[in-house]
Amino acid sequence: MKKIFVNGYGSIGSRITSFLKDDPEITVIGVGKYSPDDKVNIAISRGLNVYVPEKKMDDFANYKITGSIESALNDCDLVIDAAPGGHGYKNKINLYEPKNIPAIYQGGETVVGNEAVSDLLFNSRVNYDQALGKRHVMQGSCNVTGMGRILEPLRVKFGDRLIRFDVTLVRRWADIEQTEKNVVDTIEMSEKPHHGDDVKMYFGKEAPLYVRAIKVPTRQMHLHIMDIRFQDVAPKPSEIHELFTNEFGVATIWTAKGTKDIRDYAEKMGFNFTDTNMIHIHANMTTSIGDTVQMMYSDDQTGIVIPENHMLLQAMLFEKSYEDAFVHTESIFHMKEKKEKLQEYFAKK
Repeated sequence: MKKIFVNGYGSIGSRITSFLKDDPEITVIGVGKYSPDDKVNIAISRGLNVYVPEKKMDDFANYKITGSIESALNDCDLVIDAAPGGHGYKNKINLYEPKNIPAIYQGGETVVGNEAVSDLLFNSRVNYDQALGKRHVMQGSCNVTGMGRILEPLRVKFGDRLIRFDVTLVRRWADIEQTEKNVVDTIEMSEKPHHGDDVKMYFGKEAPLYVRAIKVPTRQMHLHIMDIRFQDVAPKPSEIHELFTNEFGVATIWTAKGTKDIRDYAEKMGFNFTDTNMIHIHANMTTSIGDTVQMMYSDDQTGIVIPENHMLLQAMLFEKSYEDAFVHTESIFHMKEKKEKLQEYFAKK
């Protein structure tokens, strides 16, 4: 039995702990909290031990805190760092490396420059084996993870026929539970978005991938518009859809008019956090013209990286084969069942 500490209890931390409790190979010894707010009592009500920075103990006097983060780290085998972007690097330097503890970092960090948390950006579909036994690895963000689930199957199937990928990321403003964030009534352009460079960290630095990004006033997922250029006549839409029939975490749907339709269905079916944990190809929007395929797919924002974290910790902590890790993650997340339900509900009429 391996002991995991989740340092942070926001969108990532709350989700990952809810699934890890169902993993018989893992014990979550607790979560780290940095602000004395309602989420402390929420975590405690869910049976979690809450640890806080030693220097902030007095700030949490009104809460039933288990102890300090520093003490919790003395008794864990791996940390899933779920701190806000940029804090992961500080935690690595100040907490994890001095105690020689392996850690997983989230998409708000970087793998380049002076504040790199790792030299590996993880995507289970592309580079699972490279994470085996590594001490520090960054999990890609939701957009970066989603692109990998689409791009890698295309590369495997079509290889040298592919010339170029142009992707427009239509990003949600905030997660559903981030009620403290105002959804501003504007379409915000992202200058030099990091997502393309991040994808190239696992897809290849010379990959002909070009990404632009905008942020729109919604909390209901991301939408990616992808143009795929081929050397010759592009495949038919049906060939593209067939490619993803058996792909992990990719559902092909026809009748959803928008991302909220999918979220509403996830809530109706009782999916945890109303997450599907996957990509949804909007098949009715796939077109093939000349040498180009245009496709659109929605990305389940934060939810999509949670099974990826689970795959990653198995590589780092247990050094399992991809096949064994996949089977175990499926037993926890039931992705195949969710995919079948989504595809049946949003089937072609």
